[in-house]
Amino acid sequence: MKRVSLAGLDVSRLGLGCMGMSAYYTGRGTDDAESVRTIHRALELGVTFFDTAEVYGPYANEELVGRALAGRWDQVQIATKFGLVSHRGDDDDDRTRTIDSHPDNIRAALDGSLRRLGTDHIDLYYQHRVDEKVPIEEVVGTLADLVQAGKIRHIGLSEAGADTIRRAHTVHPITAVQSEYSLWTRDIEARILPTLRELGIGLVPYSPLGRGFLTGAIRDTKTLDPDDFRLSTPRFEGENFEQNLRIVDEVEAVAREAGATPAQVALTWVLAQGDDIAPIPGTKHVKRLEENAGADALRLTADQLSRLTAIQPPAGERYANMNEIAR
Repeated sequence: MKRVSLAGLDVSRLGLGCMGMSAYYTGRGTDDAESVRTIHRALELGVTFFDTAEVYGPYANEELVGRALAGRWDQVQIATKFGLVSHRGDDDDDRTRTIDSHPDNIRAALDGSLRRLGTDHIDLYYQHRVDEKVPIEEVVGTLADLVQAGKIRHIGLSEAGADTIRRAHTVHPITAVQSEYSLWTRDIEARILPTLRELGIGLVPYSPLGRGFLTGAIRDTKTLDPDDFRLSTPRFEGENFEQNLRIVDEVEAVAREAGATPAQVALTWVLAQGDDIAPIPGTKHVKRLEENAGADALRLTADQLSRLTAIQPPAGERYANMNEIAR
């Protein structure tokens, strides 16, 4: 597996998003043993960049990742996030979801993450969503203190807007911004990606497979579990979903030409957008992990990449409530 640098943080070119092992895609239950096998297989394939968050579960995903990577911390780069679960009092029974980036909550959240993961530091610590109640300068100032204390090594933001990124970067260098980016979601190309390139900040695309849509495996929403969160998102609803199947058709056409899978083609397109990008496709199955890892070796022609780039945006917003996004 090739490697890239996110503003000085050396990571595998493809990471592994671990969220779905414990949250949001668990309608048929969880299989921790298979998830651990998937993480271990990722290491064998050269994937060393693992992404989790306190809110995934809540808490269960960090615990799972911690068990799977126990004794291997010198081999990996671990990223986790704070700010979507209140830790006031550090009570793990408090499962209230709220945006909270007050300094005391950041410190409590970090201590909880370190404990659950079983490590003494976090390689990349993200603010999960911008908190409009706390100035970003105060948030990053708190994180800078934690860098100085050795508890975190790099600071990240998730779904932050261009102006917020600039303000944050003046307080302490931001290493990476995590945002949704794929053939399914290209909003960041207008302002955010140019800002990252100007400031020398890396990009970590989440959902680079369009929440599974770009794999071609979802042709009918009736195949999803009734409680699958995707069913509540506009792009998976009614006429929007039917219109968006044209995107899959284009990806599948290129995949047939390239002798690859649609997932590999979709990931290769993201990788082709720059050497400062490290997407984190999520899976909880060894077979899918191995398929995704194959994108590292796939080469598409300039014409194929151009045809993919020319695909029109999908119908519908990516979340039902966009109020928390890119502020």
